[in-house]
Amino acid sequence: MADEVIVKSKELFYRGKNLEDLKKLDVREAAKYLPSRSRRSVLRNFQTIEKFISRCEKKIARKKKVRTHLRDIVVMPRLVGMTIGIYNGKTFNDIAITNYMIGHRLGEFSLTRTKVSHGAPGIGSTKSSAGAQKK
Repeated sequence: MADEVIVKSKELFYRGKNLEDLKKLDVREAAKYLPSRSRRSVLRNFQTIEKFISRCEKKIARKKKVRTHLRDIVVMPRLVGMTIGIYNGKTFNDIAITNYMIGHRLGEFSLTRTKVSHGAPGIGSTKSSAGAQKK
């Protein structure tokens, strides 16, 4: 008869390393696989990033939403799979962290400027409609 074909799930890799292996690494060890600008930022501020990651893990364990104003945090492998509310100056945008976001900053995914779509002009906005308002 026909042999059964086993379909393996697609494994996630980042710069040649398995994502599960990267999640086990310390923040400073995982920084070795980041691009130079992100690596430099992580190595200078690793305490802040470690504190943020531990805070996220605790909140998720208690089934609470993670919300942050820290837009300059570099996405590390241990954050992959989490949903984080990132502040854009007005609201918190819920962003699901994926493996493609590693090395980028949280603020890149929560845009601060939106496209303005103007409606019709209101009463009193033009000279011809100025008399209509006084009725």
